[in-house]
Amino acid sequence: MERIVNEKIKEHLPMIRSTMPIEEAEKLNAQHEFGAKYPDVVSVYSLGPVDATQGSPVYERAFSIEFCGGPHVSNTSEIEKGGTFKIQKEEAVAAGIRRIKAILVPNS
Repeated sequence: MERIVNEKIKEHLPMIRSTMPIEEAEKLNAQHEFGAKYPDVVSVYSLGPVDATQGSPVYERAFSIEFCGGPHVSNTSEIEKGGTFKIQKEEAVAAGIRRIKAILVPNS
């Protein structure tokens, strides 16, 4: 997990926020919290590919597509400035669901 996250950070991938009807987001297979209630129009964040833009998100080649309501970086290069992604711990939160707690360790 750490290797994959750190690779994506170093690829300097754009993070694209799109707003769309929930039905359209579900057709994209955007990841979302099971059982959560979402409004009729949702924010969807897609990560990459490198040539993605706000006007052309390129969902079919995105590394990740997720429903989300929180703030994000506009490019993974912003995360790289903070250091290296390191998992501190992981734990079970429900049957088949794990929670990962991670930090950015400053580069020396």
